Amino acid sequence: MNPKIIFWLVFVALTALVLILNAKYGLLRDESTRETKKPYSYARTQLTWWTVIVLSGFTTVILKHQEIPTLTDGILILLGISSATTMTARITDNSDQDQTNTKDIIQNLPGENFLIDILSDSNGVSIHRLQAVLFNVVIGFWFIQKTLANLVSSSFDMSNILPDIEMNNLILMGLSAGTYAALKTTENKGTSGKNTNLKDSKTNENQ
Repeated sequence: MNPKIIFWLVFVALTALVLILNAKYGLLRDESTRETKKPYSYARTQLTWWTVIVLSGFTTVILKHQEIPTLTDGILILLGISSATTMTARITDNSDQDQTNTKDIIQNLPGENFLIDILSDSNGVSIHRLQAVLFNVVIGFWFIQKTLANLVSSSFDMSNILPDIEMNNLILMGLSAGTYAALKTTENKGTSGKNTNLKDSKTNENQ
């Protein structure tokens, strides 16, 4: 079978699995004490995005060539950045849940929709989150395109079939993730009144 077809079949299967787990267990949603409609998490989405992309290429090589491809340093660093971002967000969420007025914290407000949730902080849609999302999407599609090209290349080389990511691009991703993590720690600090007003506004919109 054509390796491109295998890649997309694996990609679709993994994506379907993510959607099922999200629908049943809230895989992509924030930690929240709300029972329903928890907001989507940028950090979890980023980690899932790169996990699906890398695992799709990794699995395709195994199925097509019965060999385990080499994960480059760049890929490992990128997955590490995504994991560290998710861990930092989780620690921040757990810490915020210990506050007295937990009903007013951002992650306990009802989510709107996937895109708005991952792009928004306590002040609404934010430029630093938009920047991070765009960089992840663009580099992600580049990674997919390079992987597919390598899979069908006449100069097939198992050692670099999954493309490496240049250090400057990794630094860019790290800076975006660091900005997100740093600003996330301040989202619920001294914003109780603002969050309450936001909650009331969303409640009125849903009525």
